Amino acid sequence: MSDEVDAVAPRDEDAVRRSVEHMAMMLADMGFPRMPSRVLMTMMSAEETSLTAGDLAERLSVSPAAISGAVRYLMQMGFVVREPAPGSRRDHYRLPDEPWYGVTTAKRGFYGQFSDEAEGVITAAGGEGTAAGRRLADMRDFFLFVQDQVGSALARWQEQRQQGRSARR
Repeated sequence: MSDEVDAVAPRDEDAVRRSVEHMAMMLADMGFPRMPSRVLMTMMSAEETSLTAGDLAERLSVSPAAISGAVRYLMQMGFVVREPAPGSRRDHYRLPDEPWYGVTTAKRGFYGQFSDEAEGVITAAGGEGTAAGRRLADMRDFFLFVQDQVGSALARWQEQRQQGRSARR
């Protein structure tokens, strides 16, 4: 183990807030709801391991009701975990370990299910010999390809992450 300590640059809260808002806007442009995007990026950029709804509302200058809906959505997606705070009536919200990996792994099964469902629609549309059947078959094949590639990418990510951890030790 090394005696060296990584230098930590001073935190620029204004720059963090601007970046959080910009990244949330980018997620919203991709179809992710805006307030959950803001909450997720605020939690990703926080030094604390957990935050209360009040903490999030204060940081984002929004009502607690807006936070409530956002964290509920994020919990359903698997991006946020709610935990009780001992001795308090307030819940704390934290990111699970590897949230992006976990959500991607959990949602990976969708591609196969969607492809399976497409089979029935292809048959109902008259088969792959029809214009609709060809479009649907192309969609099915795309999602089967994505399912396979996501699985390979997740495995490579775990390998790379382990190598990075080993190199830092």
